[in-house]
Amino acid sequence: MIHKSKLRSENRGIGMTSQGTRDRLVQTLRKEGIKDERVLKAITQVPRHEFVDEALSSRAYENTALPIGLSQTISQPWIVARMTEALLDNGNPKKVLEVGTGSGYQAAVLSHLVPKVFTVERIDELLKLARRRFHRLRLHNIYVRYADGHLGWPSQAPFDGIMVTAAAQSVPRELLEQLAVGGLLVLPLEKNGQQRLISIRRTEDDFEELDLGGVVFVPLLSGLA
Repeated sequence: MIHKSKLRSENRGIGMTSQGTRDRLVQTLRKEGIKDERVLKAITQVPRHEFVDEALSSRAYENTALPIGLSQTISQPWIVARMTEALLDNGNPKKVLEVGTGSGYQAAVLSHLVPKVFTVERIDELLKLARRRFHRLRLHNIYVRYADGHLGWPSQAPFDGIMVTAAAQSVPRELLEQLAVGGLLVLPLEKNGQQRLISIRRTEDDFEELDLGGVVFVPLLSGLA
């Protein structure tokens, strides 16, 4: 006997959540300037509908942010692809830290590109949901931690790349210290009342900053929730 819940889960893989729909999203991202084919392939491999509420699954492959509850969102696919592309600019990172697990979608995309993905989240309820999604999708190279993202994951440092998925008022010093020499930190940063996507490369004796354009993110908050 097949339970109704199982049928509902299987039905989410057809129609508006099909592979063809994912492929059309990738075509849109390519037209909007995403060039790294590794990133585009990873987008096709991750079922975004698994990371949103079932009521929103028919909108999962729209190129737009969607609510995931608790005043948080799953990022627009274009910004997920753009940040991932920026993080891969230093070659093939082996170990990446994501600050702000949220729904888990960004970490899932990274898991198809990086051998080890470490992700921290300050909202316990979101982290538990994300952990279940990773398990269901057999993404065994993602490691999760309930923690204040400003602090990173010191015991696992250094990281070849660090991605922050919420807008910071300033660059957290702790994250810079956990970045390997040659590594990249990609984050939205408040500058003169606007949010800018910034890439910061650590050199032997300094940090080099590159502005990648305007973005809109929820704020990076301190503490646990």
